[in-house]
Amino acid sequence: MLFFFCPYGIICLIKKKKGVILKFKKIFIWIAVMFLLIAVAVVGYMIILNLTFIDALYMTIITISTVGYREVTEMNTLAKWFSIGFILVSVGMVGYLLSTVFRFLSEGNINEAWRKNKMKKEIEKLNNHIIICGAGETGIHVIKQMKTREVDFVVIENDIDAIENLKGMDVNYIFDDATKEEALKEAKIKEAKGLISCLAKDADNVFVVLTARELNPSMHIVARSHEERSDKKLRRAGANNTVSPDEIGGKKMASMMLSPNVQFFVDNIIDTKNMSIDMEEVVIKEESELINKKLREAKISEKSGLIVLAIRRDDDVFIFNPKADEVLKLDDKMIVVGSKEQIKALKKMSKEIG
Repeated sequence: MLFFFCPYGIICLIKKKKGVILKFKKIFIWIAVMFLLIAVAVVGYMIILNLTFIDALYMTIITISTVGYREVTEMNTLAKWFSIGFILVSVGMVGYLLSTVFRFLSEGNINEAWRKNKMKKEIEKLNNHIIICGAGETGIHVIKQMKTREVDFVVIENDIDAIENLKGMDVNYIFDDATKEEALKEAKIKEAKGLISCLAKDADNVFVVLTARELNPSMHIVARSHEERSDKKLRRAGANNTVSPDEIGGKKMASMMLSPNVQFFVDNIIDTKNMSIDMEEVVIKEESELINKKLREAKISEKSGLIVLAIRRDDDVFIFNPKADEVLKLDDKMIVVGSKEQIKALKKMSKEIG
């Protein structure tokens, strides 16, 4: 009876645990119990039938496997009762162990482990990427835009429900707290070109921005601001830009009422769902053929087919609808509209990409 009560107690204890690691532990515990049962059976046959170790082990294995091979010696009454009890206990335990292993495999845990290992390798290869902290309502929209624009990024999130959503979206993620320095380092923050912090609390966003700026002084940081007074705190912490979803939502609603067609056009450029054009920022780098050339001489429209809407210079000067004799300079940021292929062609001219 002891063999029945001990496994039952173990089953009850294990069933309360969750997660893949605990399921591994469950299997290991049952394997250990099986080995213990085999050892007890071997010792029992050695004592009851006066067998050698190898003969006792042979008797144990043919009994537990119920293959029906011939016994190594004449069975006495005590040995028969011992075998009956051993068979009843062992068959039930082997059956439960096999069902547990089968259920573990059928639940996709092996595939999940393989997927996590693959994702970890992909994150380790990231360079010049974007880190997104938080996959809530705002974060999901950010992720969708990154996927649409085919930008390399990784998400840091510690909510299990949000993680399940990220799995369905097939994106790289780190299941951790974004306010932790270790999580940002795992996301390769030193190699990242930008970070977007859209956590639920302003205090958490401030902490993320402060830590990120310390780890990577040159990266571009955008942070979500829930309260109006948080904007200054986030900028002091190191954010280049802050965004208030409520403020943007209000402006968009007003624009959709006053200029619905203009807003429709802008939305489709940004989302690139219904139209084949995109709005992008192209930076003029060193050794670019565009440096010190007039727009007329650069022939951007002729060579790439793009429209240059504006030029931002030194972060202070914005030149809207630049004239043909406007001279392009190093580090100028051109705001252009066109297809992805056209934008890519201009980036090659500006040496932003090789």
